[in-house]
Amino acid sequence: MSQPREDDLVRAVRENQWNQLILERAPQLGIDDWWLTAGCIAQSVWNLAAKRAIHLGIRDYDLFYYDPDTSWEAEDAIIASAARLFADLPVEVQIRNQARVPIWYREKFGIPFGDVTRAADGIDRFPCATVAIGVRVRDGGCEIHAPFGLGDLFDGRLKPNRALPIAHVYAEKTARWQLEWPHLSCEPW
Repeated sequence: MSQPREDDLVRAVRENQWNQLILERAPQLGIDDWWLTAGCIAQSVWNLAAKRAIHLGIRDYDLFYYDPDTSWEAEDAIIASAARLFADLPVEVQIRNQARVPIWYREKFGIPFGDVTRAADGIDRFPCATVAIGVRVRDGGCEIHAPFGLGDLFDGRLKPNRALPIAHVYAEKTARWQLEWPHLSCEPW
């Protein structure tokens, strides 16, 4: 990844005030392994590219974390803490323990998710490689996790990630995104 692209990503993410506030507050949850990820990251970049208001089209703000305790009670406690922490924000912050994804994924999609040992494992398996990006605060700066790089994001190219065979999810998401951001091109599954 080139430094200018990383700098552009951080600038776009921080320009969205809700991303900025979530990034600032997330460490207060007491979770070491977490990422702000998915649509709120990519769509902030696309909104800037399209010269639109930074928040347009962003449905929610995903905060992935990893806790080896896969009990519902442990995740519910973090969700409740996050609800209090972000209660004043006019956006939906969805927080999910990635260690729990294999528990429900097979039932929802009919295929296994595979083992999870860190929050970034969830990002690495997004159906669209272009939005497989996470940002978190570390040592006063932003750390970026982008297993497929940032080029396609900034070039407006949607590309599949075939790590899991969920072509229908990719098709649904990319169709919605292209309606919202017509400048995006889409590679078929």
